[in-house]
Amino acid sequence: MATRIRLQRHGKKGKPVFHLVVADSRAKRDGKFIEKLGIYNPNTNPATIEINFDSTLSWVQTGAEMSETARAILSYKGILFKNHLLNGVKKGALTAEQVETKFAAWEAEKANKVDAKKDGLAKSADSDKAARAKAEADANEARAKAIEAKNTPEPEVVEEEAPAAEEATETAEDTTEAPVAEETTEAPAAEETPAAEAPADEEK
Repeated sequence: MATRIRLQRHGKKGKPVFHLVVADSRAKRDGKFIEKLGIYNPNTNPATIEINFDSTLSWVQTGAEMSETARAILSYKGILFKNHLLNGVKKGALTAEQVETKFAAWEAEKANKVDAKKDGLAKSADSDKAARAKAEADANEARAKAIEAKNTPEPEVVEEEAPAAEEATETAEDTTEAPVAEETTEAPAAEETPAAEAPADEEK
């Protein structure tokens, strides 16, 4: 019977949670399984993986096949690396002490990477939260100013009364009236010169 390490889907719609199981390769995806090895929850960041390390390692050493996703999970948890080191012991390339030393160094490096990722995600979340809070505060301030401007009555504009039309006309007449021309003295009538009387005809 060929065994295979794979995932079984559980959880809610849109939020799946997977069980890592060992099952017969001919069984259905969500059918019967031989042993449950762990849980994989991709809904968290980083993903949550809880796995029985020793049991999973023993199944890998006995030649169990793996799905692509299961292989990636086992590599992430260091099971495949530990299996590689143990195979080196079988070949005489490494000792058991060297295997433990190398694997402990790998675990420490992996933990540091995971912690750095978590810190980065936490800082990013804090910065995003601060940015959202600032944007909300700015929006509230702008809304308050708009409401205040809407409720504030506009100052009444007092229009100056234009001067009466009659006063304007009288003023215009006063300013435009031309000075009366002085009467000119009439030139004295030309003196009539008495006509020269013709001399009486001398009596002949």
